[in-house]
Amino acid sequence: MSTTSAAPADPATHDLGEGVVRLRLDLAYDGTGFAGWARQPALRTVQGVLEDALATVLRAGPLGRPAPRVTVAGRTDAGVHARGQVAHVDVETALLDAARGRSDRPPTEALLSRLAGVLPPDLVVHRVVGAPVGFDARFSALRRRYAYRICDDSEHRDPLTRAHVLWHRRPLDAAAMDAAAGALLGRHDFAAYCKPREGATTIRTLEVFRWHRPADGPDAGLVVADVQADAFCHSMVRALVGASVAVGEGRRPVGWPAELLVGRRRDGGAAVVAAHGLTLEAVGYPSDDELAGRAVQTRARRQADDVDTPTGCCG
Repeated sequence: MSTTSAAPADPATHDLGEGVVRLRLDLAYDGTGFAGWARQPALRTVQGVLEDALATVLRAGPLGRPAPRVTVAGRTDAGVHARGQVAHVDVETALLDAARGRSDRPPTEALLSRLAGVLPPDLVVHRVVGAPVGFDARFSALRRRYAYRICDDSEHRDPLTRAHVLWHRRPLDAAAMDAAAGALLGRHDFAAYCKPREGATTIRTLEVFRWHRPADGPDAGLVVADVQADAFCHSMVRALVGASVAVGEGRRPVGWPAELLVGRRRDGGAAVVAAHGLTLEAVGYPSDDELAGRAVQTRARRQADDVDTPTGCCG
């Protein structure tokens, strides 16, 4: 006869039916040692490491259950970091309860503790909670916010931050970069800044794109981009940064990035910069009662004529 007590009620946990609950995971990782988010054969990826850890603590294999599959808010490329990534996983309530062992803690709290014991130090799950009704980490998201950090001054070059700050040998004009970035805001076809994928739209709404040089704080002296959109297509942020750097160096005029946007064609002058300067800072979601509706809206294909006209370029 088992001495394990019944699982404490977790009022936030949404039952999907048939004994399955959806959990929200808030996590962070140093992308240096990962070949991106998505699981790939024979490669170390964030998804692969996280799913393997979940399978271990939930004892999916020994109990004859399929390994957990995680859905993420935004897939990051190899070398890209995340401070505010969000994912969800659907778990059998029996597995979740059994993972507590003899602990009397809530099951989500016990799962978080057990994950901390098996995950490597470059991947941290900060929080595990029951997902509200309608929550989908990917499709319910309203926006993703990234930062890209560049050091262009040897006085501020720090070997301890080399894994997440790009070293640039030439001085950059942050004001010119910021002026160029402002012309790209709005809903546009960003084909000029995305690696094409068959059947995928390149229409996005760029909500924030600004460059600044902080005077204090951990980024003091760096040239930092804040980039926020409803979603990003493949390599979009790093291509936007590449075009900005061309302006900051004086190789291209301030209006050039907007001209590229209107042309909707890739240009070798807008090189995709290195991945390690990029960090996913946060993912935003609507209120709980709007989650399901947001997911439906996100799944609707963006139309080519539903875009804004860029200002300040092209005559």
